[in-house]
Amino acid sequence: MKLIIQIPCYNEAETLTETLAALPREIPGVDQVEILIIDDGSTDGTAEVARANGVHHIVRFPGNRGLAAAFSAGLDGCLQNGADIIVNTDADNQYEAKDICRLVEPLLAGVAEMVVGDRQVKSLENFSPLKRKLQVIGSWVIGRASGLKTPDATSGFRAMTREAALRTFVLSGYSYTLETLIQAGARRAPVQFVPVKINPQTRPSRLMRSIPEYIRKSAATILRVYTMYRALRVFLTIGIGMILLGTIPGIRFLYLYAIGQRIGHIQSLILAAILIIVGFLVSLIGLLADLLNFNRKLLEDLSYRVRKMEIPGNANPDWRDRGKDAEFSGSDEANLKHEAGARR
Repeated sequence: MKLIIQIPCYNEAETLTETLAALPREIPGVDQVEILIIDDGSTDGTAEVARANGVHHIVRFPGNRGLAAAFSAGLDGCLQNGADIIVNTDADNQYEAKDICRLVEPLLAGVAEMVVGDRQVKSLENFSPLKRKLQVIGSWVIGRASGLKTPDATSGFRAMTREAALRTFVLSGYSYTLETLIQAGARRAPVQFVPVKINPQTRPSRLMRSIPEYIRKSAATILRVYTMYRALRVFLTIGIGMILLGTIPGIRFLYLYAIGQRIGHIQSLILAAILIIVGFLVSLIGLLADLLNFNRKLLEDLSYRVRKMEIPGNANPDWRDRGKDAEFSGSDEANLKHEAGARR
């Protein structure tokens, strides 16, 4: 049983040493613990710091591509290196590393495919009251969208099994936290949240530069991903709503026509016709989108099978006997495979 801790990094040379020093090297129920760094185009020598601290694997991007791409490439790198369990944490030492054992327990017990660290955002003192409220509201929205109980949807401190990683496809260019939960909920994967502690903040968040920007990008991600997996529900709701709205001026016109007021109310009839016709068209779009959704599921399953065949460990039962010091650079052929896996 091999566990790989992946850490997406972008100019984290100052904090990475402390983060790596805190990571556990032995975990009950796990035979091997390794560390993989995703250097997302850092310019401050992050990769050199990682190498100096004994990191087993390094995936490097020639330029900054964002957290979502780094996370996805990290999953692919962990799978290529034989991970049975993958743990994702932040490079700024936000999370207490000893809680990795708590994340892994439900996976080892076979009761979950993904486990997310719950920071208990309602009571976090280093979050402003507005930020705490937004986190709670956002987690509730994600819970409704995914069908999961999500007390802390934006937590990046999470663990997943090899099978869950194979079935994870991140399409967002912003963050992976929201999309992966909606995706897991759509395929009814068992997901658990466990309470975790956080360390004092070492630097401001780079993902949330301002609250308005965070709300805008998160809302766009939620809407896009939810529509992707619940297209029929979204379009039928809009379509039926427009049809019902169109019946109001339609009933008004018929009532006035019936009592003899047959002149001067043609606008109500036109408005009713427009709303009802558009409502039917939107509903039809929902039906077409639902058919495309079945096609997407087939493509995801095909990508999963191809991804599984590409990983050496699935074809070779002795994959654990190979060297542990593989390193990928931005120009390596292997890194291109990571990038292709991130896009799938």
